[in-house]
Amino acid sequence: MRNIFILIIFFYLVALLQTSFFPHFPMGHLSNFVLVLVIVINLFEAQEGKLGLLGAFFGGFFLDIFSENFLGFWVIILLTTAVFIKFVLRKYVRFPTFVQV
Repeated sequence: MRNIFILIIFFYLVALLQTSFFPHFPMGHLSNFVLVLVIVINLFEAQEGKLGLLGAFFGGFFLDIFSENFLGFWVIILLTTAVFIKFVLRKYVRFPTFVQV
C-alpha cells in the first residue's frame, strides 16, 4: 500500500515536470519521461507484479490531466505498453534459475 502512494506521488511529480518545466528547454517537448519510467518499471519488475500496471495507469492519468487530449488517451497508450512488455517477458524471455546441486 505504501508503494502505491509513493508511485502516485512520483508519477505526479514527473508528469508535472514533463508538462510544465521541461518544454522550456531545447528538445524538452520531445521527451516523454513518464513513458520511459513505465517501460523501465515494467522491465525490471517481477513478472507477476502489478506495480507496473498501476504505474502505467497513474502516469497516463496524470498526463491526461495535464494535456489537451481527450481523457484516457495516455492511459490507453501506457497500459497497452505495459501489457505488451508483460506479455513479451512472460512468453519469450526465460530468466535463468539457479539449482542447488
